Amino acid sequence: MTTVGLLYPGYSAEDDYPRIAVLLDSDVRLPLFHTDIGEDAHRTDALIEMGAPERLAAGVEELRLAGAESLVWACTSGGFIRGWSGAQKQIRELAQAAGLPASSTSFAFVHAVRALGATRVAVAATYPDDITACFAEFLRAAGLEVTAARASGIVTAAEVGTWGREQVVGLARAGDDPRAEAVLMPDTALHTVAYLEELEAELGKPVLTANQVTVWEGLRLADRRAWADELGTLFARPDWDRSEWKPGQEERRRE
Repeated sequence: MTTVGLLYPGYSAEDDYPRIAVLLDSDVRLPLFHTDIGEDAHRTDALIEMGAPERLAAGVEELRLAGAESLVWACTSGGFIRGWSGAQKQIRELAQAAGLPASSTSFAFVHAVRALGATRVAVAATYPDDITACFAEFLRAAGLEVTAARASGIVTAAEVGTWGREQVVGLARAGDDPRAEAVLMPDTALHTVAYLEELEAELGKPVLTANQVTVWEGLRLADRRAWADELGTLFARPDWDRSEWKPGQEERRRE
């Protein structure tokens, strides 16, 4: 049994996580602990406050008691808004408080892109323009090329959480760029898990979404691999033939 502890701000798309646990069909547990979101606003000051150490520390003890082997701050904007060094400091403090390997969704995106062997990405974000630009800058600080960054102008996580299939697919399509090897959708308030297969089929390339990469990152920290066809290229089973695959092309199974 592998247990990945998740600190999740507020209540928007937390039901993506039990869906992932079911799709993984293995002995993986994803206990989730809600943190106080404070003011629900995709605005710099509100996002910095949402990821304040005291807000995150409030859920750490419960997470430890649940037997977590790794910890992920399941929030993208509450990490990257602090910049590269600030986001690193945030997870160092979390790791020290929990006594566990820790990360955040922001870094999960970077590690997932690297795991796929991609270097050029497009961003399809729910955020306003300025917050989307901050995420793009965070990715550039990681050495990735951002070929396009689409902003949707949504201010609150509560509104993002109401989006359904049509809006999610539409955002991915609008945010794609032919030069990009993968499309990133950075908001853990956005329901995406049910649409991952469709998104990748629609765009013909890997699609990385916030809740998906958050779980993958937690498993990576716990030194555990798990696979599920329904969770996209990132969770592709080891019988996929990567020898002839290049980012942006669909993988082929061995005959």
